[in-house]
Amino acid sequence: MDGILAVWKPAGWTSHDVVAKVRRLTRIKRIGHAGTLDPQVTGVLPLCMGRATRVVEYLQELPKAYEAVLQLGISTDTEDMTGSVLERREGIRVTEQAIREALVRFTGEIEQVPPMYSAVKVDGKRLYELAREGKTVERKARRVTVYGIELTFAELDIPLPRIGFAVTCSKGTYIRTLCVDIGQVLGVPAAMAELKRTVSGGLTESDCVTLEQIEALQPQGLLEEKLLPAERALEHLPRITADSRTAQMALQGRKLPYSGPAAGASASDGLVRLFGEDDKFIGLYRTDDEADLLVPVKVFS
Repeated sequence: MDGILAVWKPAGWTSHDVVAKVRRLTRIKRIGHAGTLDPQVTGVLPLCMGRATRVVEYLQELPKAYEAVLQLGISTDTEDMTGSVLERREGIRVTEQAIREALVRFTGEIEQVPPMYSAVKVDGKRLYELAREGKTVERKARRVTVYGIELTFAELDIPLPRIGFAVTCSKGTYIRTLCVDIGQVLGVPAAMAELKRTVSGGLTESDCVTLEQIEALQPQGLLEEKLLPAERALEHLPRITADSRTAQMALQGRKLPYSGPAAGASASDGLVRLFGEDDKFIGLYRTDDEADLLVPVKVFS
């Protein structure tokens, strides 16, 4: 089984739990997931299986989309509602207009300080390990990109208001931290109440199977039909078709003669997808314009 299996991760499972479950069911050891989800978060979790594990890094680079619920009036040590409450302030009054204006401020390239309860390493130790020891250390801000953010609902006439927003962002964006930062702009404590990942690696809920479906399909030999080809992770890269002779050279891992612009290649670090005349995916190549060559990066012969 080689390909991408898009799983709809349920709440209460770690990403590692999902990988372990699929390994047990399929007896395939080479499985990697493209982007960790916290246990309470649901949504799209792409699993790369077999030779498709070679495209995990490219799936991870693609934008992700989420639907979040932000709880105003409460702050916690984990920045979500699973942590210990640090502050509780009822009777908050904010307007929908103020919320919309706050969200706009987080569009584009922004800086985030990783939360203490995260897997980021500092001096060789993960932050969540330090946090569990009761320690707080200085963290460097990281630059991430929010491509779009919009308000989806606002429940404002209650003691502890809640709002919902949809966001599309780059990898490495902490939605928990985004919620806290939005609260700071509004001048109130805030924490993430709910989160669902709706897009990852270009895959959506319609591409996904549940753990229950995997468990039912595998014994029938039908799970393989749910696999998406590895090249699905690379659809954002320009495509080049090779003739039969060049395709044979490519399958041998050789550099290929090439002249002419590959549309969009420069915007993708020179990476292109190479296909044979039979429409079969050969591999990932990088253009070398000075030498008029295609240099193999990963060949899927």
